[in-house]
Amino acid sequence: MLPKVKPAKRTKTPEQALASLMRMAARAEKSSGDALRLMRNWGVDTADQKRVLQKLVAMKFIDDSRYAAAFVRDKLRFSGWGAYKIKAALRAKGIDAATIDEALGQADAECMNDRLTAMLERKRRNLKYSTPYELKTKLMRYGSSLGYDFETVAEAVARTLKTEESCEDF
Repeated sequence: MLPKVKPAKRTKTPEQALASLMRMAARAEKSSGDALRLMRNWGVDTADQKRVLQKLVAMKFIDDSRYAAAFVRDKLRFSGWGAYKIKAALRAKGIDAATIDEALGQADAECMNDRLTAMLERKRRNLKYSTPYELKTKLMRYGSSLGYDFETVAEAVARTLKTEESCEDF
């Protein structure tokens, strides 16, 4: 049996990297961290990476504040993430704290709370538990894993359990 040979890593010139990133950014939002990571994988020199990134920013293909705002909107609407989880994901993508705070400031807190309550109610229907304490603990853990702070999760769990109790009376 022949040993597996790794294919040679494809490298790109700065011009090729610029063209590729322009195509990618035209299709979907990209952050500066994404662009740098891609160029690093393509073997572009560090000095060339900075020049290519500056061109992309100057031509408005890459804008971290626009990326952060779109990321926050998508994660709130489709994934139901809370502020902590969104902050952590954006920090991992290389977005600075001021831009993250600005994007999260545009989010509707009431909408986030309603989304959390709906997700907890859906989760509650699928949980197996033997005591009310176990149910509350599992819901609290789930809400925290979504990236919401403790007080918000506690209030949403209380609302969820309150609606559940009132429905069982019938």
